[in-house]
Amino acid sequence: MLTLLSMTSASESATSSNRPGAPPVGSGELGQRRESLYTALCCSFVVVLVLTNIVGTKLFVLFPGGGPAWIMGGQPWTLTSGILTYPLTFFLTDIVSEIWGRRRANRMVLLGFLMSGLMLLVLQVAIRLPPSPIWIPDERFGIADAETMQRAFHATFSNPSILLAASMTAYLVAQLFDVRLYHFWWRVTRGKHMWVRNNGSTMISQMVDTIIVNGIFLRWGLHMEWAAVWQVILAVYLCKVVLAWLDTPLIYAGRRVVERWLGIPHDATRSRAPLE
Repeated sequence: MLTLLSMTSASESATSSNRPGAPPVGSGELGQRRESLYTALCCSFVVVLVLTNIVGTKLFVLFPGGGPAWIMGGQPWTLTSGILTYPLTFFLTDIVSEIWGRRRANRMVLLGFLMSGLMLLVLQVAIRLPPSPIWIPDERFGIADAETMQRAFHATFSNPSILLAASMTAYLVAQLFDVRLYHFWWRVTRGKHMWVRNNGSTMISQMVDTIIVNGIFLRWGLHMEWAAVWQVILAVYLCKVVLAWLDTPLIYAGRRVVERWLGIPHDATRSRAPLE
């Protein structure tokens, strides 16, 4: 799959190198560096996405002693552990959109969707494999036999199938929406104010994602009451908004690092991605 990705990317390199104003990439060291970096970003994106689908089944408490009084009456916030990793996927799509353009960003999103589906398939097969009688973990986990271990394994990885059905739906909608919005704000601001297209795309698409994935997973997966579901959605989204703002300096720094690494002249008012 990575070979196919590189071959397709190489064909686009020739197209982009013929565009007026595009940096000369060709097939030399600079061109190889460009394709290697794009491939590395795609791999990082897929790894982070798969990790999100695995760890996202755990709910944890933020502010166990009570949150801000003006939000949910000061109650502790219940969040999904996926918040640790998932915001990073939007950072990666924004970097790819900024440098390589919409087509490459959409390809990365679709690759992540396919790999999430593969993860779901592998998990379902692994859950159904009969456990070995010697499969007994360390005593500190309180599991005495292989059957108990199998139930623990099933409990841990059966929810991801529900979560994945929700997250794959939310993911595909939100990420493609994010890429489209990013370029929409780019046109509106005429290439200026990258913070507008970064936050304007991420905050809206994160809201869409949060409502879809938590609505499906928490309501139909964990059978939580709608009142509790909406509390989780609100808490998770507020955290994502904060993370999106904190992400703004990183997107500026990331763009400069990538531009220097790929030999792209810096232009804060460019009207399109330089390698599109």
